[in-house]
Amino acid sequence: MRTLQSCTTYFVSVDHYPHDRAFHMTLHDRNKPARHRAIFLSDIHLGTRGCQAELLLDFLRRNESEHLYLVGDIVDGWRLKRWWYWPQAHNDVVQKIMRKARKGTNVVYIPGNHDEAARQYCQLTFGDVRVEDEVIHETPDGKKLLVIHGDQFDGIVRYARWLAILGDWAYAAALRLNTTFNWGRRKLGLPYWSLSAYLKHRVKNAVQFINDYENAVASEARQRGVDGVVCGHIHHAEMRMIDGVLYCNDGDWVESCTALVEDFDGRLRIIHWADEVARRTSRLPLSHVQLAAE
Repeated sequence: MRTLQSCTTYFVSVDHYPHDRAFHMTLHDRNKPARHRAIFLSDIHLGTRGCQAELLLDFLRRNESEHLYLVGDIVDGWRLKRWWYWPQAHNDVVQKIMRKARKGTNVVYIPGNHDEAARQYCQLTFGDVRVEDEVIHETPDGKKLLVIHGDQFDGIVRYARWLAILGDWAYAAALRLNTTFNWGRRKLGLPYWSLSAYLKHRVKNAVQFINDYENAVASEARQRGVDGVVCGHIHHAEMRMIDGVLYCNDGDWVESCTALVEDFDGRLRIIHWADEVARRTSRLPLSHVQLAAE
């Protein structure tokens, strides 16, 4: 399977930084931003009502990294073409990312299908943010991870764009229902919970699509000769080995509110931020993380 490439792969190699990975922190430490070697975010969909911008802002304020990868669909150009929606919180997200870049974070923006207009600017830098079609991220122990949005492996997006747009409309309707549902939960004092994600993961065809997509992406990484792949696109955070290739999907910020982070010893884990916020507000230990096999 061939990957659509409009730009040259960019190689990222960084030094190994010492880091204390202790999870038990004092109250003073918990007020400090957590430090990571790399953070991977995708499918934020700024410009839509489904975007969980406030939760993302909370995450960005509480997490710092040497490298920040924006793995596609950061801004939803499809939706903004039909109607304009851009509240202050969405502007704050952009400003926060730009501020991180100015302060020295290596920010790489890899456009997806919803912000595909930005692909024409690959290999250019805007406000200290580098735009690339794909990158190779190198871990401290020398393993290489292909970082790509992943819409290249979605047959509907590639060969039936009208069906993809129709599906996007139906998905937006589900997210509106999800927004109303969570408004009611907040009134009852309950934390955020994604109704749309719950329904999606219980539809047989959706589960099969996710499995096929994961295998296709892992197969491409294997053909490229890399050790793993980081992608987004399908709004399903996951981390597992597929035939010797580490498959990582960093999820999204409209349903699951997840991020993939690499700690300074090279270990990867998925953070479920809505769960973290719920535990923080209920004063429960911060222990829900998914660790990748070394």
